[in-house]
Amino acid sequence: MNGNEALVLFEFLSRFSEEGRLTIEHQAEQRVLWGLCAVLETQLVEPFRSDYDQLLRNARDLVADPREPEGDHGAG
Repeated sequence: MNGNEALVLFEFLSRFSEEGRLTIEHQAEQRVLWGLCAVLETQLVEPFRSDYDQLLRNARDLVADPREPEGDHGAG
């Protein structure tokens, strides 16, 4: 990724952080996302595994904010 692509990606992600929604406002953003996806495809083996769906669920659970335990709503 070159400096121009990094700047386009930064703006895209910053806009998402501020607005809470993903929208492509310029074709360059789409190209940068495609390029990033291509890089990930060369690095990841999980998408080609038969248990990909379970691996994805596990990864999402580990990366997401922790959930409050059931029944624990800060009362005390």
